[in-house]
Amino acid sequence: MTQDIDPQLDLFVQAALAKKAEAPVFLDIRRFTSVAEAFLIVSGRSNRQVSAIAEHIKTDLKKHGIQPLGMEGAKEGHWVLIDYGHVVIHVFYDPVRSFYDLEGLWSDAPRIQTPAMEAYVKQLAPTETDDDG
Repeated sequence: MTQDIDPQLDLFVQAALAKKAEAPVFLDIRRFTSVAEAFLIVSGRSNRQVSAIAEHIKTDLKKHGIQPLGMEGAKEGHWVLIDYGHVVIHVFYDPVRSFYDLEGLWSDAPRIQTPAMEAYVKQLAPTETDDDG
């Protein structure tokens, strides 16, 4: 279902993960709204980290010629929204992410897997040598 999504989406994920963003979720929202094609949702462990993740995303994507249409909430660091038109990135302070539960609100939206997200999941998975048994 997500095969005709922009292949450059992995750049968005890479930019977020480069600053240790956590729990990335990419939602294909094209069936549900014309606001954007996809939402990338990530978390930070502090307000400061949230702001740093958002600033890094903006700087890194600019190097690839991708400019945001707007960015809100970076100073507060609770919930930063970066609008790239077809992609809207939500960088949350973890408790705020839980409170607003965008994944729950958009639970019918298919998940998009990019190579960087697959690598992130593999990195979190325990290996056979991690077992004590």
